[in-house]
Amino acid sequence: MGSTLCICSRGVITIENKRYMFVQKLGEGGFSYVDLVEGVHDGRFYALKRILCHDREDRKEAVHEVEMHRLFNHPNILRLEGQCIIEKGSKWEAWLLLPYVAKGTLWSEVESLRDKNCALSEDRVLHILRGISLGLKAIHDRGYAHRDLKPTNVLLEDDDRPLIMDLGSMNHARIEVTSSRQAMSVQDWAAQRCTISYRAPELFSVESNCVIDERTDIWSLGCVLYCMMFGEGPFDMIFQKGDSVALAVQNNVTIRTSNRYSQALESLLSSMLVVNHQERPYISTILAQIETLVPAVDGQATTRI
Repeated sequence: MGSTLCICSRGVITIENKRYMFVQKLGEGGFSYVDLVEGVHDGRFYALKRILCHDREDRKEAVHEVEMHRLFNHPNILRLEGQCIIEKGSKWEAWLLLPYVAKGTLWSEVESLRDKNCALSEDRVLHILRGISLGLKAIHDRGYAHRDLKPTNVLLEDDDRPLIMDLGSMNHARIEVTSSRQAMSVQDWAAQRCTISYRAPELFSVESNCVIDERTDIWSLGCVLYCMMFGEGPFDMIFQKGDSVALAVQNNVTIRTSNRYSQALESLLSSMLVVNHQERPYISTILAQIETLVPAVDGQATTRI
């Protein structure tokens, strides 16, 4: 991974022997920045994610994210176009070249509609949910779990095709916990890598003898579905108020009554937000349920105003 040279000069960078011109900054997080760049060779726009690595552990995590991207070539998982690591004194930067999706994230779409006192129609909800679920199935089929699924980690193409991104928190789907020390380690990891208001209940208080599996993603998917239907996640407001999300997720989620969505969709939502993860369905079951709803949407309007 580190063998590819990256050269910065007057706003031009080189990744895997291709040159890209800096256009503008797109955003930044705690330890990463995202820039808009244009390929000199093809004129296309790309998103360049630059991860700051302060030590070897940071570098290891960045390499892990690259390796996770390389596992997949799926229409609902953001693909990696190129990568390299550059040295900056005693530190490093990992550069991940990704497709630029102008429409932005699922959260941007939900927020925009909410500000207009509108919401996604049921057919759009099902279309997006199906795409996210197909991407998750590809991840689960390879024996991994995403662990940080949320509306800001899903991009939307112009045709509403969702793309799951930010694979840095992915790890093996099945985690066998056999001691209190290991339980605390998993719990601490989740606190750092899994967004609190979309984190599954079993990750808040990990038992000393248990199995954590990929159904943490099903809980997160349910929170994403809730957000698409009601304009915010079920625990977003609790977090914003400073109340305990850890306590809130231990109780069954109350699904708001709405004339906009069918009872079948609300039932699907409820099945994902089951506190006991052993009673939560796997992604294949979720997809099968979605397929029974999609023909109804195609054949007749289920969205009520």
